[in-house]
Amino acid sequence: MKLVSYTRDGVTRHGYVADEAATTVAELGDGDLTALVQAGAGTTGWQPADPAATHPLTGVELRAPITRPTKVLAVAANYQEHVAEGGGEPLDKSTLAPRLFLKPGTSVTNPGADIPLPSVSTQVDWEAELVVVIGRGGKDIPVERALEYVAGYAVGNDVSARSVDYGYERDTSSSAVTFFDWLAGKWPDGFAPYGPYLVTADEVPDPQDLDVELEVNGTLRQKGSTADMIFTVAELVSFASRLMTLEPTDIIMTGTPAGVGAASGTYLASGDEMTVRIAGLGTLTNRVV
Repeated sequence: MKLVSYTRDGVTRHGYVADEAATTVAELGDGDLTALVQAGAGTTGWQPADPAATHPLTGVELRAPITRPTKVLAVAANYQEHVAEGGGEPLDKSTLAPRLFLKPGTSVTNPGADIPLPSVSTQVDWEAELVVVIGRGGKDIPVERALEYVAGYAVGNDVSARSVDYGYERDTSSSAVTFFDWLAGKWPDGFAPYGPYLVTADEVPDPQDLDVELEVNGTLRQKGSTADMIFTVAELVSFASRLMTLEPTDIIMTGTPAGVGAASGTYLASGDEMTVRIAGLGTLTNRVV
């Protein structure tokens, strides 16, 4: 089932795509999908209530499924080819832990939304990613049960500033400065668009078998598969739950395949349009301005 958050008549509401051929949405209530996910949407045995009404999908404005997730987790260096294009050596997962970091809630934005280029960087890049939405809270979740805690999946883009300039001279020789500049480049407003749907987990039997691609202005820049992840979705959910309690509406951005702009020195300019597609999950388009 494709769950959706949207604005209709100036009010945020939620529902599901009732008829893809006729492109109608069955409305379940006011607010985004937060309450529905907290109530178990997408997990085993869940069924939606009868809709209050149906509306043409073209008559609503789609929003991020959860507009303010409890946490926005992301994963760095989770595809070998992406590591290699950045000049890194192949990673041996048996000696590594997943490289998790947090993005602020203000980085979340809607499908179709314009993303403002930040004043602190001229090197803004794209990263097509599978997004996991947590549906059940848990701590120390075993890998073999981790997918039971997933409500569903969405298309995401971990937009990234590859350099930062604060307008004054700094000593950048320290590795700590390099790391924190990289991290700060993940934080600007709008740098975590995702959607347009939250596809429930029962419709994604294997999250490690999804094709991922990204175009910029119609030119294919990334083409990969979640099969190439170093750490699987189940491993990421399990590992994250060892560090923190996972809560319903947390999202995890799971890493990007090769083809980012930094590998070729190509960065986004005002007016550029990014389109991310993941098989079965839909298409996410955003423009930078």
